[in-house]
Amino acid sequence: MTTETQAPLADDVTTAVQDIARRAKVASRALATATRAVKDAALHTMADALVAASDEIVVANALDLERGQANGMEPGLLDRLALDPARIGAIADALRELAALPDPVGELIRGWTLPNGLRLRQLRVPMGVVGMIYEARPNVTVDAAGLALKSGNAVILRGGSAAASSNEVIVDVLARALESAGLPRDLVQSIDRYGRPGGVALMRARGLVDVLVPRGGADLIRTVVAESVVPVIETGVGNCHLVVDASADLDEALAILLNAKLQRVGVCNAVETLLVHEAAAPAFLPQALDALASAGCVLHGDDATRALAPAGVDVVAATDEDWATEYLAPELAVRVVPDLDAAIEHVQTWSSGHTEAILTNDLRSSERFVAEVDSAVVNVNASTRFTDGGQFGLGAEIGISTQKLHARGPMGLAELTTTKWVVEGEGHTRP
Repeated sequence: MTTETQAPLADDVTTAVQDIARRAKVASRALATATRAVKDAALHTMADALVAASDEIVVANALDLERGQANGMEPGLLDRLALDPARIGAIADALRELAALPDPVGELIRGWTLPNGLRLRQLRVPMGVVGMIYEARPNVTVDAAGLALKSGNAVILRGGSAAASSNEVIVDVLARALESAGLPRDLVQSIDRYGRPGGVALMRARGLVDVLVPRGGADLIRTVVAESVVPVIETGVGNCHLVVDASADLDEALAILLNAKLQRVGVCNAVETLLVHEAAAPAFLPQALDALASAGCVLHGDDATRALAPAGVDVVAATDEDWATEYLAPELAVRVVPDLDAAIEHVQTWSSGHTEAILTNDLRSSERFVAEVDSAVVNVNASTRFTDGGQFGLGAEIGISTQKLHARGPMGLAELTTTKWVVEGEGHTRP
């Protein structure tokens, strides 16, 4: 989304989006008293419907991929966009996994009885209507719908033009599945047909939409945070760091590095900058740089890194722009640091607050890194690729929050709820 979103809205688009939001609010009330059994049955119905419609979804997705290639979309983003029967099956399985998770609605957070006899309970309750603005990720369409349903919310989706054909089919499949499960189809709605003006109308639908979650590139997220009058849970880009400390097991470090960078390059939990302690650099970097280059990874490094590159491995001189970049591609910035202090300082300067990892066998180093690095997720001796709702056991996720209010890190079911205080008395009046 660009500055075009600031253009005046056509009255008909605003009216249409507000009507969708009103219908979503009405539909959300149907979940207020829905049992877990009802919601879980609907999730299974949605999963089965997606699998049954795999052929139709793949045909629509091929149109999106064709447009993306014609528009010069990066390979990593094309990978995010692509669907096949196996990926659709995995997306459907994520809905089934959600059904197996505890229902957060109605959970007792805390409670007590006051000296005057008043009984207080703080309960977990749905947000109501959740808006999602996201890019080139048709799996997010399903994840958002499933998470919203299980947590008792309706969802309004603005998925972007890159996945328009895929999302149109997916939303229709999910809406029909909800109806067949006895729930309102308006629990899952899309405003894609209204384009960017529809996204702006969603951002301005305060009072009709309870919370907005942007998920995508830095420009989209900045625009939504700056322009929305609806409360926003900010998800962040993933400029993630991997630190190889002096005491790291270098064989283990190489395996983790290749996994964190290359397993899937176009995702927010892929590592983008490698920091290597100068004591480990002479032994580690030549083999690491060779392995990365052999896998087709473009390397950007400081002078010390370039000096350690083996023959035949090209390392481009790194600039501040490299330290700040989320590549979402087979590219990596590499720096040799004199000590852990310098590594932490680099992370704190350039990180987007998503995920950082340290590879070390020094307990004091790991404890310092965990305590001093201010990111949503901090890993010790593990790949950054584990920052994921499914990997955390949360089921599907609606995004990775890099803010510090309400939700931080992978956002699962609990993060799509708020709380309500229930006060019970027996004719109590305040003196």
